[in-house]
Amino acid sequence: MIHVENLCKSFTLHNQGGTVIPVMENAALSVAAGECVGLIGASGAGKSTLMRMLYGNYLAASGSIRIGEVDVARAAPRDILALRRDTLGYVSQFLRVVPRVPTLDVVAEPLLRTGHDTGAARARAGDLLARLNIPQRLWRLSPTTFSGGEQQRVNIARGFAHAFPVLLLDEPTASLDAANRETVLALIEEAKARGAAIVGIFHDEAARARVCDREVDVTRFTPGLS
Repeated sequence: MIHVENLCKSFTLHNQGGTVIPVMENAALSVAAGECVGLIGASGAGKSTLMRMLYGNYLAASGSIRIGEVDVARAAPRDILALRRDTLGYVSQFLRVVPRVPTLDVVAEPLLRTGHDTGAARARAGDLLARLNIPQRLWRLSPTTFSGGEQQRVNIARGFAHAFPVLLLDEPTASLDAANRETVLALIEEAKARGAAIVGIFHDEAARARVCDREVDVTRFTPGLS
């Protein structure tokens, strides 16, 4: 499902005379359906950069990022948007939503975008919110009013609402209590069981050991660190 070859990335510091900073060279990654790969490496090694390149937020300098039949490194913006709608889910550490939209609809939105019935989409959203211990009295409110921990759980529910064939997970268990951590790990295991290809960043070593089939140290792709 995911095939990365010869991937390179650099940043240009326009406010410092156009200095070019190489941050990734010849990265390679392959993730099969039903497999979870954990990205490891020291802070600054490029884990988040690689995740953002997989999602299409950062442009590659060269190389290829094939997710299904789409090369994210070369795809047109409309093709990236279609990929995100149907195939590629991303659970980040931060919830970004339109203000005043009820939490239930925030979580249901990925299903509604793919043509699911409104009632079924909201039912799925409610199931996930209940599993993640978001009280039903809050479902009609905007999650922008919630605590940080509640927003994180809403973000997780939204990311797992649609059965994305590919999932990118950025610290999905960070700052969660034991019960909600267990729920998130179970959701990851369920996604693997249905055949999702998953790439994750987990600073929680026990969580990584439980759900990841193998690890990739991105340090070996980082100029000056390999």
